[in-house]
Amino acid sequence: MNKLFVSPSPHIHSGDSVSKNMYGVIIALIPAFMTSVWFFGIGSIVITLAAVLSCVLFEYLIQKYMFKTAPTISDGSAILTGLLLAFNIPTTVPIWMIITGSLVTIGIAKMSFGGLGNNPFNPALVGRVFMLISYPVQMTTWPVPMSDNRFTSIDGLTGATPLGVLKEGLGKGDKLETILSQMPDLGNMFLGNIGGSAGEISAIALLIGFVYLLWRKIITWHIPVSVIGSVFIFSGILHFANPELTAGPVFHILAGGVMLGAIYMATDYVTSPMTITGMLIYGICIGILTVLIRVFGAYPEGISFAILIMNAFTPLINLYVKPKRFGRVRS
Repeated sequence: MNKLFVSPSPHIHSGDSVSKNMYGVIIALIPAFMTSVWFFGIGSIVITLAAVLSCVLFEYLIQKYMFKTAPTISDGSAILTGLLLAFNIPTTVPIWMIITGSLVTIGIAKMSFGGLGNNPFNPALVGRVFMLISYPVQMTTWPVPMSDNRFTSIDGLTGATPLGVLKEGLGKGDKLETILSQMPDLGNMFLGNIGGSAGEISAIALLIGFVYLLWRKIITWHIPVSVIGSVFIFSGILHFANPELTAGPVFHILAGGVMLGAIYMATDYVTSPMTITGMLIYGICIGILTVLIRVFGAYPEGISFAILIMNAFTPLINLYVKPKRFGRVRS
């Protein structure tokens, strides 16, 4: 004989959980991590371990000794936050700076709002922007990929990112064609053989993780495609309007952190809109802001600032773009 249970909603559960999704994203980031180790060597391993361990430690200490609650570090969110923080910084950053950035990431951006599910801004991006403003020299000193001593020493040759070379060259009045001739071709940029942050360099590795996330249904396509599509279209319009001053749309997608930001940072459940229409608005605005900051702003890269700006607008988007309510007669 079947028994009926009376209980509050939800009455149907998909089987997903916080830890299942968090570890799913971590698995999706493995190709990008392996690519980073191949191109940057032991420095990539060192900064990743430093960021992950310090984020987990700070979350444990804050929950246990300040909140007086049971630590939830086993759910994987602190590991993922540390991993994303490491992916957004150069592999030459000193460990003490990573620990400081992790404290801001966990202590201020995440736990000061109450922990997972309550933070209005992406914690890893808050930590990254804090480090960029506080340590601008170290955060813009980029390792050169495929250096000979990359597996024996964390110290190696440094250079500029494609976006940095572009911004500096245009600032000096150099011709765009001359500047682009000094950079890796689009094939190398797609594979990841370029300077940049640890986890942003390889478009193909990030796309492999994107396919895995879609297959596991951890994220949907709406935010990543709207961000990347709007970067492509808006940078293409600017390039068509003035091909002497604005690089082409494929360059803007492959150079910098557009792929990493669109797939792994803008899709954060907590800080992104809930509805499909809201996701598309959010993604398109991130793409346009990214190009505006890159082309007209002081910094060569703009994806981090663009995502944080749109994080602030997420409550407003959720307020005006609501899901359809069932069972209500329209007046």
